Amino acid sequence: MKSLKTASLSDTLHIISIEASLSRALPAIDIVGLAGASIKESSTRVKSALNLLSNSLEEAKLPPLRININLSPSGVKKDGSHFDLGIALLIMLQKRHFNEDFFVFGELGLDGAVKSSAELFSILLFLSTQVSSAKILLPKDIALKAAMIPNFEVYAISSLEEAFYFFTNDEFASSKKVQASHPLFENTIKIGNKIFVPNLEFPMDFKDIYGQDRAKRACVISAAGFHNIIFEGSPGCGKSMSAKRLRYILPPQSKEEVLKACAYESLNATEADFSALRPFRSPHHTSTRSSIFGGGSSVAKIGEVALANGGILFFDELPHFGANILESLREPLQDNRINISRVNSKISYDTKFLFVGAMNPCPCGNALNTELVCTCSPKDIKRYKASISGALMDRIDLYVLMSSQIDKTNAGLDSGAMSELVMRGFRAQISRGQSELNGKLDEADIAKYCLCDKAALDVIQRAASTYNLSQRAINKTLKVARTIADIAQNEIIAKEHALEALGYRFRA
Repeated sequence: MKSLKTASLSDTLHIISIEASLSRALPAIDIVGLAGASIKESSTRVKSALNLLSNSLEEAKLPPLRININLSPSGVKKDGSHFDLGIALLIMLQKRHFNEDFFVFGELGLDGAVKSSAELFSILLFLSTQVSSAKILLPKDIALKAAMIPNFEVYAISSLEEAFYFFTNDEFASSKKVQASHPLFENTIKIGNKIFVPNLEFPMDFKDIYGQDRAKRACVISAAGFHNIIFEGSPGCGKSMSAKRLRYILPPQSKEEVLKACAYESLNATEADFSALRPFRSPHHTSTRSSIFGGGSSVAKIGEVALANGGILFFDELPHFGANILESLREPLQDNRINISRVNSKISYDTKFLFVGAMNPCPCGNALNTELVCTCSPKDIKRYKASISGALMDRIDLYVLMSSQIDKTNAGLDSGAMSELVMRGFRAQISRGQSELNGKLDEADIAKYCLCDKAALDVIQRAASTYNLSQRAINKTLKVARTIADIAQNEIIAKEHALEALGYRFRA
């Protein structure tokens, strides 16, 4: 029995071994292992391609035996026409020796041509997040793009005949290697033992925002530690501008994060490409719950919270989102993961995003404006903010009340200077050996990394007693203080860091 490898993305990625054996019985191709309809149909495509090739190649003749194809592990549902090439090759190579450490993908035409399929690039991207390196045989029409994935050694063929000679002729195999690299991975930086891809351009710059020094400081802290943040202020004070510019000063992505972001994006039926910029998703408040969190009638489709993984999820006009949507947001914010269950699939996505919210202080927006009169009653304001629960606000690290007085003479920090501060804090976290940024630390890591001096600890304990802070709120404060200390290049959280962190806590 011989085997080759491929992968399936029916619900989540699984590496599949295609095994083949021949037995004395009525001639047929029997495929087992929870194969979907498109795989069952592959026997017809394989037979046609082999029959056509058998005129010129002896190994392509179907033997007068039963051919048993097993897709392992057998308990995983599988689908996709990219299994064709692996099945055909195993039939042809039964009497040959070959290197089995290969992933093989390709749909067969009836004439033996090898073609790509719609989901193949998505599969390759997800595969790149699970294996450190791999040798892959692919259709020529997708090989150049796949070769840009850093940890793949890609070989391209255009027909079943070429695929056969690839495994039987070493010189021919070497000639099929595809050499390509994406320019994004040519300019990297090394921090500790990790490689990162920096963003060096700021098409949207914080220098366009005047007189909001405290908000800009909060943005630096938020970006450096990936802390959830909410801006509240009058219309036109710079809330949405700050949220949109925050993306460009976020810490650089690792190669693995770039690949995963591209893999998630590929599930959204869009043309995915590698980017130094982290994802930015901004659903409208009229979006459905399934479009935000993922779902569908039968298949679990990816939603905005998963597409924002590793980047920013921005809710503008926060109070206009339904209470059911905002309450459902608590799980991905807390667990950094969302589970979607449907009739035919169950899937889990990472949701390690930075949540950004923007809201007016009241329906008319003038409650904080010193020059305009607010026309809203206390009842109107209460109704306006009714969908934002205390439990949701408890999961917000930074609350920023923006000034309504805009000083046009004070541009303050620009994105370049803010990015340098973010990088200072980011380097401290990576150099400390953290697997997560400060905003995503769990309780064990908080105890390990968020070390305070006595004065800082006293401040936090007094605040917890005075303001009746929950344990979650205390942990959030410690994590924000840790980021502030990192930006200041302090190993221990000091009193001033704790006080600044407490200044960003929301108090009703």
